[in-house]
Amino acid sequence: MESASQDINLNSPNKGLLSDTMTDVPVDSTARARTSAPEGLTEAEEEELRSELAKVEEEIGTLRQVLAAKERHCGELKRKLGLTTFDGLKQNLSKSWHDVQVSNAYTKTSEKLGEWNEKVTQSELYLSASSTLEDWNEKLTQSEAYKKTQETLSQAGQKTSAALSNVGSVISRKLGDMRNSTTFKSFEDRVGTIKSKVVGSRENSTDPHSPTGSGDKSPQDNAPF
Repeated sequence: MESASQDINLNSPNKGLLSDTMTDVPVDSTARARTSAPEGLTEAEEEELRSELAKVEEEIGTLRQVLAAKERHCGELKRKLGLTTFDGLKQNLSKSWHDVQVSNAYTKTSEKLGEWNEKVTQSELYLSASSTLEDWNEKLTQSEAYKKTQETLSQAGQKTSAALSNVGSVISRKLGDMRNSTTFKSFEDRVGTIKSKVVGSRENSTDPHSPTGSGDKSPQDNAPF
């Protein structure tokens, strides 16, 4: 507490009473701010490079501000046009893929793959393997087992078609027998009789000379119940 209450003003006559741990050390601000010059550079060259560095950093900051403003303006234009983030992403992917296709690395890779494909297809091993596969295919199609399998499948298809045709014929015949049966005819006659009665009753109700059409009510209609 006593050391904290001491007068630390350098112009005070009591400045010699400070603790022994505090000593006056001269500080050169210029030397502190400046690092040692690299080997092979004079002070003038160093100052010139530092000035150029400061200008480049300032230009970078300005360009960042301009880029941010352009991006905001671009976003506003997209919003007014109704373009979504997905549309922008798709457009960026398309442009990136186009850039990849026209790049030298992609072109060289495509050319190399084409050369390798040509070398592989023209190699003796590839030609021998293709010839062997063709021979196996020909032997397989000409084998007895393959022919029997084909015949079996063909017969199965023919039998299935015949069975379906027979089923259709049987159903048609059954429907014809049912229509010609006595029960069906009796039912059909009853339906016809009911239909004729319904039609006749409608015609009688619309006849103006009929007793019911003159507007006179029968005694039954005048009954209280």
